[in-house]
Amino acid sequence: MFYALNWFVVVSLLILWSLAAWAFHAIAAWMVANAGAMAGGAGSIEALQVPVRLAPWVPPELAVTLNSMIASLAPAMQTVLEWAPAIAGGLSIAVWTVWAIGAVALIGLGFLVTGLIAVLSRRMPASATSSRSLAGAR
Repeated sequence: MFYALNWFVVVSLLILWSLAAWAFHAIAAWMVANAGAMAGGAGSIEALQVPVRLAPWVPPELAVTLNSMIASLAPAMQTVLEWAPAIAGGLSIAVWTVWAIGAVALIGLGFLVTGLIAVLSRRMPASATSSRSLAGAR
């Protein structure tokens, strides 16, 4: 029963890992495809501010700090947006390589836990029978 539970957990984690990789790839590919629209210039990046709905709950000092951070990051963000078409080629390879490494690690972990279950199941009956024989000898 522990073997089935182990592999159920491993397969479930593998499915979640695959969905996460797929979602990350889809979002990243969408962002790269729309990089031209987002690259409206530094003015569009600097236009990002704390939403009006959140303003009453955000301390004014924090809002000013966030706005200044966004303004200082505008040139770096603009550079990344200009590199987006060049990044697009390696994006799929990078995401699915990381997915494959994670999948191999999960499957390896499944085999490791299976081995651990086998070792523990061999030890448990031996210790249980020896304690029974000791109890019967008294």
